[in-house]
Amino acid sequence: MKTLPARIFGGAILLLALSCPVWSNEPESSVSYSGLNESILFVWNDPVFQKRFAESYIAETEIEPRVTESERKIMLKILELIAADKMEEAARQLEKSTSPSSSAVFDFTLANIYFQQADRDQINQDEKTKILNQAATAYQSAVEKYPKFRRAWRNLGLIYIRQGQYDKSLPALTQVIALGGGNAITFGLLGFAYASVGNNLSAESAYRMAILLDPNTIDWKMGLARSFFRQERFSDAAALCKQLIRENPDRADLWLLEANARIGLNQPLQAAEIFELVDRLGKSTADSLNMLGDIYVNQELYDMAAEAYTRAMRKDEPGNPDRPIRSAQILIARGAFEETRLLIEQIETRYGSQLTDAARREILKLRARLAVAVGTDDMEEVRVLEEIVALDPLDGEALILLGRRSSRTQDFEKAIFYFERAAAIEKYEADAKIQHAQLLVQQGKYNEALPLLRRAQQISHRQNVQEYLEQVERFAKSR
Repeated sequence: MKTLPARIFGGAILLLALSCPVWSNEPESSVSYSGLNESILFVWNDPVFQKRFAESYIAETEIEPRVTESERKIMLKILELIAADKMEEAARQLEKSTSPSSSAVFDFTLANIYFQQADRDQINQDEKTKILNQAATAYQSAVEKYPKFRRAWRNLGLIYIRQGQYDKSLPALTQVIALGGGNAITFGLLGFAYASVGNNLSAESAYRMAILLDPNTIDWKMGLARSFFRQERFSDAAALCKQLIRENPDRADLWLLEANARIGLNQPLQAAEIFELVDRLGKSTADSLNMLGDIYVNQELYDMAAEAYTRAMRKDEPGNPDRPIRSAQILIARGAFEETRLLIEQIETRYGSQLTDAARREILKLRARLAVAVGTDDMEEVRVLEEIVALDPLDGEALILLGRRSSRTQDFEKAIFYFERAAAIEKYEADAKIQHAQLLVQQGKYNEALPLLRRAQQISHRQNVQEYLEQVERFAKSR
């Protein structure tokens, strides 16, 4: 940094002295600050602020680093190579000429070349990452040599955003703005970076500035709407989306964002209407249709839910039945047995031989639950459950269901056999012991049931089981 002329620095200090309040002998609480609050006064008296203020007397004509005459000659040769599209040769020449004492222009130009080389189609992702890291290092060197190098700060921020290192991009982009480079793109990228690290309030402020400078770019307005949504300001998000939709009715992402905002506002049927509209536009996704199905389930419209889940399945990637199976589990938990059956059939038709053993087990469990719920022939239920256990002998849930089925048919010995097998599996021990204890209570064996219930409570304390345990204890004492 250049040394300030004594007369300029002295003038700055004199101005500071004239601007500061005059202290009296009154207590501190009664001192007048002439309109300045304490936080502003603190900033004014801060040594760094005073230093920057003193520097402000010098005109900021040097917004780019200088080069010496010899460096200028080298740069002319480099630029000729770049103009001739000889990038690799230009990079080699710059690498030889760049040193800790050379101009920041060398580092900046070298970084730009690296940045461009990273866009070549013939290089793989690992090479691309390596080249981008080299570019970032060169830009960093440029700003260390010349901290006011605005273009270098901007490109450094771009590099970090491209690499997904949003936390590193923030100080670079902020520095661009501090140096007077606050255009719409810089503010928009700053908003995107803040949103990516979860600082949605700062993202909102940055997006507002980007919109102020460039009101025609919808991306900044979309970013603002998303920042509202993430701050749970659903009303603001929905209102902005509605405005943007009027101007861009074919943007599915706007419709979907408004639908999610309507869910946040506890307006599920309005959200469902939007999801249906997006589907008619041919722009729905598996996620949007699954969410539509969930809305219908919550509204107890199970036939419409099953139909939405089926549409979602057609949009989903082949070979990934996890979400459709979960949808079927949601339906059966609500007692929508016919809809569950139809969805299971669709799952088996859609995925067929692509079903993994784990997915096949889950479907078999669903069929077993359906068999129990709708009163299907017990032998069919047993067949399905035994097939599950054959696929996975450690499936405690299937073992417990087999035990319950044996208990219903009065085959107590077999029921206890299944419950004990399930209890040997840590994840199912508590549930299996509770089922076993209930079977013993039905037989009037209260004292034998008590240790099982107490053990289940040690594993996982449940209030309803505690109340049941206390009842069994009373029965045992009364005998």
